[in-house]
Amino acid sequence: MASLHVKKNDEVVVIAGAFKGKRSRIIAVDGKSKRALVEGLHIIKKHMRKSQQYPQGKIVEREGPIHISNLMKAEKFDERAAKRKATETPA
Repeated sequence: MASLHVKKNDEVVVIAGAFKGKRSRIIAVDGKSKRALVEGLHIIKKHMRKSQQYPQGKIVEREGPIHISNLMKAEKFDERAAKRKATETPA
């Protein structure tokens, strides 16, 4: 399996999708499905069954996965933005 361009604790920018432009840190990466959990983005509600930990059951909010093709390392994103700004000619 080829290595992925992002890994845990990398700072990333979302470049496509509903969260485009958001910047955050990666919590976990699943190489098999090529998805990552990004801190504070794609919050979903998970209904928890009754258990000893949740005697009444509970609705827990947690991060949902985002495909890694929609993520770019923040350093690379900043370099690309600086390069574009430098090549723009003032009118």
